[in-house]
Amino acid sequence: MTHLLQNYGTRIPLTITHGETVYLYDENNQKYLDFTSGIGVMNMGYSFEAGKAAVKAQIDQIAHLSNLYENPLQEAVADALDLGGNYQAFFANSGTEANEAALKIARLIKPNTDILAFEDGFHGRTFGAMSATMQDKIQSGFEPLVPGFTKAIYNDVDSLNAAVTSNIGAIIFEIVQGEGGVTPITQAFAEALKAYQKQGVLLIVDEVQTGNGRTGYLFAFEHFGFEPDIITSAKGLGNGLPVGVMLAKQEYAAYFSAGKHGSTFGGNPLAMASAKAVLGALRAPGFLAEVTDKATYLTTLLTDKLLGKPAVKAIRNLGLMVGIELDDDQSVVSVLTAARTEGLLVLSAGHNVIRLLPPLVITKEQLADGVQILEDIL
Repeated sequence: MTHLLQNYGTRIPLTITHGETVYLYDENNQKYLDFTSGIGVMNMGYSFEAGKAAVKAQIDQIAHLSNLYENPLQEAVADALDLGGNYQAFFANSGTEANEAALKIARLIKPNTDILAFEDGFHGRTFGAMSATMQDKIQSGFEPLVPGFTKAIYNDVDSLNAAVTSNIGAIIFEIVQGEGGVTPITQAFAEALKAYQKQGVLLIVDEVQTGNGRTGYLFAFEHFGFEPDIITSAKGLGNGLPVGVMLAKQEYAAYFSAGKHGSTFGGNPLAMASAKAVLGALRAPGFLAEVTDKATYLTTLLTDKLLGKPAVKAIRNLGLMVGIELDDDQSVVSVLTAARTEGLLVLSAGHNVIRLLPPLVITKEQLADGVQILEDIL
């Protein structure tokens, strides 16, 4: 009998004991090529020596420091995350916590207004973030939700225009809807959002899954020329340690005055040590260019090998964030199971989509190995 709540459903019957580079190993020492990065967390892989060394050194100094005191590590990570000196940071422990902070500061900046979110978006499972996650399977059973949220259809400019009334104070969105099926934003939709920002509507960009180099930039919004009012990030920022961050433009910093928000463990020294190492690696000359090069290689390979198959309807990507949409007659679960049997770990997303989130440090040869397994299965 397990003493764990079953909110994750039936877990995959696999006991992982350790990881090396881009591989995971089970209790029988069976090797698995990881195209999931622990759901977008282990962007630097399982042998990130700079991160390991930083955390080991930090734990020998101090593992926890309350936010009553100055914290040079937090300052260093905030500096590394900043874009042109325009943002200030609040550190949390996860993506949903970062989004809660974003929603709170948006309410302070634009009091008594509504927040617009999009169908099939995902922002978290705590009450505020869940209220912005416009998916029935996430919200069902938790009513009444937090009031003041409304929805529109993603990438539909007409739906956006109909939803943005005079009472909309902020819009929260992803550059790529990850959980919703790996759907990148269109340029037309991006331009429509920017137009509303010019009219005074706050733009909150959720970069929890798309940030930290995943798409070839530090943040995915850089592809489209956004200057968000508020940014959230998490997952790959800590490469295995729990960390989230909300970045707000300098002009809005005063709204988070003393006592307006806080976190006991947010920005703790261990997470900050890891995040500093991650950002150092991401900002190393040539690293993000290599991510872009590998993304082009992967999508070209997938297109050549898979797109003509009857089981495959479409391939979508932004950087190393890839969705393979399957025909309705093809079961995603069966593909995930078959891939695992052959030593490849992949994810699902949205309706009948295989989601690939390989570590950013993966080689082209390893990418080709994974694609070969998928080709054989499909």
